[in-house]
Amino acid sequence: MGNPRTFKKKFARPFKQWDETRLAEEKKLADAYGLKNKKEMWKTETMLRRFKAQAKKLIAARGQQAGKEKQQLLTRLASLGLISQTADLDAVLGLTIKDLLNRRLQTLVHGKNLARTVSQARQFIIHEHITVKEKKIAMPSYLVKKNEEEMIAFSQESGLSDSMHPERVQKKPEAPTDAETAEKAPAENAEPKVNAGK
Repeated sequence: MGNPRTFKKKFARPFKQWDETRLAEEKKLADAYGLKNKKEMWKTETMLRRFKAQAKKLIAARGQQAGKEKQQLLTRLASLGLISQTADLDAVLGLTIKDLLNRRLQTLVHGKNLARTVSQARQFIIHEHITVKEKKIAMPSYLVKKNEEEMIAFSQESGLSDSMHPERVQKKPEAPTDAETAEKAPAENAEPKVNAGK
């Protein structure tokens, strides 16, 4: 049984440590999603494998209990925004690691233009500047539920709640239209006026 106080790993390392193709792909994902280290990616991959393993098991299972577990799995994944409300277990098998990474709080903070970069989004979250449903979340890897997505905001106690804070993303001024440019531009092709002498 083991000691219940002993913490177990929540992820599995890749079997082949020095796979050049895998390392290159992991680097791209780490840069794109602002991951701190490979452990964050391995945890996400382990979670994805567990979802798929459960889906495969339920596809072959029969009975009332299997139907109940199937509905629980689909409801959970739909609440996380990973599949649609009407999806079946085949949709679970089609999930990729990017689908889970896109539901991370860090990714959504950057996607909602609350931070300039994914790295800055991570910093804001760790420093407890971000709230979800008015509750501070200090975990960049937190998977945001679909109904929580619109409730991501800056903490009212944070200086970043001020829209004029220098670290806030400022909207760029809209480019003037052709009509506005034509009105403001001097009439270069206009003929100069000549004063008629007496």
